[in-house]
Amino acid sequence: MKTLDYQRDTMIREHLMSRGIRDRAVLEAMRDVPREEFIDGRMVENAYGDHPLPIAEGQTISQPYIVAYMTEALELKSSDRVLEIGTGSGYAAAVLSRIATTVYSVERLGGLAQGARERFDRLGYSNIVVHEGDGTLGWPEHAPYNAIVVTAGAPKVPQPLLDQLAIGGRLVIPVGRSYDVQMLVRVRRVTEGDYRSEELCGVRFVPLIGAAGW
Repeated sequence: MKTLDYQRDTMIREHLMSRGIRDRAVLEAMRDVPREEFIDGRMVENAYGDHPLPIAEGQTISQPYIVAYMTEALELKSSDRVLEIGTGSGYAAAVLSRIATTVYSVERLGGLAQGARERFDRLGYSNIVVHEGDGTLGWPEHAPYNAIVVTAGAPKVPQPLLDQLAIGGRLVIPVGRSYDVQMLVRVRRVTEGDYRSEELCGVRFVPLIGAAGW
């Protein structure tokens, strides 16, 4: 088996850069975070393949390209505070934490939330805070956020997340009336009451469950 470092370099070169990922901070974050630490040890040899992998609780860890694409779409600055909805294994939050100053991550499944906390502690990711709760309601205690990313498909953009976005902030979320196929959408908050939305690409995510989701 090729070394994990070799596989990681191949991921950066063939799955990210060749497909249009250009943000140097995103590429360095993807290179820095050991994806093998966020998956079942039996699947280590598949850690850097460009496909999703199953994790606990019937959830998935997204393919590397989608993680990089959504992170790049957030247009992050090093001073940004980020809200992530759907911690999962914690991989995407770890990538975000290499760029932004603080990542607040909400996970509705207690086992995943605790597992992510333990993983972050073990790997030294000290600027990620995990909350167990309904992600469709955001995390108002720490709002407003410069960027919000949602890693599950919603029937529409949850109003609580729009309310918690800072002016000038960006929200990236999969939206669609199907459990299986969504459109990745970026919403910018221009003024207090003015939001601008644009469609980015078709995606496939697990459903966003909660009071303002499915």
